[in-house]
Amino acid sequence: MNITFNERLQYIRQEYEALIMRTNYPTAETNGVYQRYVYPILTGKHAPYFWKYDLNPATNPLLLERIGVNAAFNAGAIKWNNKYLLAVRVEGNDRKSFFAVAESPNGIDNFRFWDKPMHIMPYPGQEPDTNIYDMRLTRHEDGWVYGLFCTERRDPDADEGNQSAAVAQCGIVRTKDMLTWERLPDLKTPSPQQRNVVLHPEFVNGKYGFYTRPQDGFIEAGNGGGIGFGVAADITKAVIEKEYVIDRKVYHTINEAKLGLGPHPIKTEKGWLHLAHGVRNTAAGLRYVLYVFMTALDDLTRIIHKPAGYFLAPEGDERVGDVSNVVFSNGWIADDDGRVFIYYASSDTRMHVAVSSIEQLLDYAINTPEDGLTSAASVEVITKLVNGNEAYL
Repeated sequence: MNITFNERLQYIRQEYEALIMRTNYPTAETNGVYQRYVYPILTGKHAPYFWKYDLNPATNPLLLERIGVNAAFNAGAIKWNNKYLLAVRVEGNDRKSFFAVAESPNGIDNFRFWDKPMHIMPYPGQEPDTNIYDMRLTRHEDGWVYGLFCTERRDPDADEGNQSAAVAQCGIVRTKDMLTWERLPDLKTPSPQQRNVVLHPEFVNGKYGFYTRPQDGFIEAGNGGGIGFGVAADITKAVIEKEYVIDRKVYHTINEAKLGLGPHPIKTEKGWLHLAHGVRNTAAGLRYVLYVFMTALDDLTRIIHKPAGYFLAPEGDERVGDVSNVVFSNGWIADDDGRVFIYYASSDTRMHVAVSSIEQLLDYAINTPEDGLTSAASVEVITKLVNGNEAYL
């Protein structure tokens, strides 16, 4: 059937607006700790049609898609002018990722990308980024909003035949209006590679605190596996002299392969609340889940609570995507009313939201048993719970 240019354009616009304006609903089931929502909040299809199509009938008479968008995932988050903003990792069909801001009036649906992606240029004199992704947003007490992200370049020491070897480091940008971003030099640390670096929102003894993930290689964490912490005197030329690992890989746990912090921690009266991801090996490949822990207000490196197992794992359709069996979070928003919007990606493909509260998260973090690290210890915990419940059965 032949359709005109204008008919096809009208159809594209209608489908796009229907997707953007779709109402999201809470799922029927909840574990009491958080509430998932039915629909993904962002996908590759949420990218504006005017990013993908040349709308000039003279140069694109058949209205073909010129630039493909594969996925939208791994978003940083911030509340800004009473709007919920996500700094989204958008991946094109060419495999290059870039950042774009999506805005929602309520944090759970109607997310709409701003007209143009974020324009992140290399720092002068620094090797250009081949790929950038997974930005964490932190509103720091120094008055700036910082975006920390992974900057990837090809490994200069790799053989010519190896075109997948890469070096990952932490890139840094900052802004005061969410529109214009100043690029700073990449973070320097003692580790060969860095992934999942997060800026602490407050000064630490007058310095900038960073949660790091020291790595020996691009994929394998090696001996550096764990969530690290270090400080830098000057963020405009950030150098960490020493990293302290505060949470380590442990055999036969959810983070036996590697682990990394998600968004920056939330300060509560009972401690700093952290959301992180843990990775373990399976016969089907790596499995990524989210977990929660707390650190002391007077010592950011001391874990005071760490519930056993995962906090959130991929379920249903979340398990399928470009990199299956993965959930990943690098953004959450603690709202003024106590609600916490947890933004997470599934299988490197799409974005979701789960809603909890400070009260629920603290209850979960403080009162959930820790991992006893053996099957017998797990049975003992369940038995204790059952014995305590006998009077209520």
